Amino acid sequence: MNEIRDAILADELDALGGLAVPASYRAVLVRKDEQNMFEGMSTKDKDPRKSLHVEEVATPELGPGEAIVAVMASSVNYNTVWTSIFEPVSTFGFLERYGRVSELTKRHDLPYHVVGSDLAGVVLRVGPGVNKWKPGDEVVAHCLSVELEDPAGHDDTMMDPEQRIWGFETNFGGLAELALVKSNQLMPKPAHLSWEEAAAPGLVNSTAYRQLVSKNGAAMKQGDTVLIWGASGGLGSYATQMALNGGAIPVCVVSSPEKADIVRKMGAELVIDRSAEGYRFWKDENTQDPKEWQRLGKKIRELTGGEDVDIVFEHPGRDTFGASVYVAKKGGTIVTCASTTGYMHSYDNRYLWMNLKRIVSSHFANYKEAWEANRLIDKGLIHPTLSKVYPMEEVGQAACDVKGNLHQGKVGVLTLAPEEGLGVKDAEKREKHLAAINRFRGV
Repeated sequence: MNEIRDAILADELDALGGLAVPASYRAVLVRKDEQNMFEGMSTKDKDPRKSLHVEEVATPELGPGEAIVAVMASSVNYNTVWTSIFEPVSTFGFLERYGRVSELTKRHDLPYHVVGSDLAGVVLRVGPGVNKWKPGDEVVAHCLSVELEDPAGHDDTMMDPEQRIWGFETNFGGLAELALVKSNQLMPKPAHLSWEEAAAPGLVNSTAYRQLVSKNGAAMKQGDTVLIWGASGGLGSYATQMALNGGAIPVCVVSSPEKADIVRKMGAELVIDRSAEGYRFWKDENTQDPKEWQRLGKKIRELTGGEDVDIVFEHPGRDTFGASVYVAKKGGTIVTCASTTGYMHSYDNRYLWMNLKRIVSSHFANYKEAWEANRLIDKGLIHPTLSKVYPMEEVGQAACDVKGNLHQGKVGVLTLAPEEGLGVKDAEKREKHLAAINRFRGV
């Protein structure tokens, strides 16, 4: 691994094809024999620092249509938190099912799960049938893994019956020194970004693109008013940028004055600090409070000059979903991609059916959508929202930050890169966008 890292740091990328692939590498993982370690505990008490380990693992066999990437940096997404606390289910069930698909996929069914659904790095090897990529290519990876043997996946790869999220529903993820990916996960690394900056957008940027912009999501148009929950967070920070770029009007919901300042720095003018407003959408564990929905709707209309929102960008789930359905305008769209506060949603259906609103489901992105989202990063139209970077040895703390919503934007992790700030190839473009790139830093 040292030879590989040294060649990358020296920009001797043509030499990588001649270097041996190590028999093992360091990786962040959870262990199958610990999947019941938090049994009986509440979600808030489950600690990723106890379940995420950095260990040496065997390098997987390289198959057709695949690539091994030397990973310079990665990042933490909420799916890593779910894996680390074994909720809503242990991810070892995913690996077992994937292992039954073919002889080759048996590699994924192991007593450990290497996690991580983002990476920035350099291609080290490609398998048979890979023509677009070669050793030495600087890349980022999106996290859609598909088999594409079923016709359902050829209109929209997210509809493939064997669609999985790499590093969550598959093994050999990006929080490691090496990663195994399908070649159709690879995209060019934006040359003006450092390794850790380039690794940060992947999952959340692509997810936000499909959810908000794509015809498969809300199909946002110019002039739309968009309510964005968690607008300074890993997902919402990209939705906010896309709304502003696309001529829409974001109404950004945040949970502190500091987070309000962040979204204003991105250009948002309409901001709701839900903590300051004191919204309590649930009276108790089983009862929602429609008066609080109404109070939120009134606040939105105060900010927008009397307009309700065309689109609600939903991902908190249980805590906010009833309010989201209520505040969307007649004929409006509630588009949901996650449920970080709980999966069992409850809402008053009268406000949905009688007002002709739509609930649209959205899950990650297909290759085309991910490529377009990455292109926006490369063009300097969307910027990373990286706030803090950890060494791989402290990934448990990084996951704790994300679990506790203590972070802003995205939390990065250095894997092979020895320090931050490396990997920039286009200094001129970087200088042009430096203030925006660093917008979330140190917050």
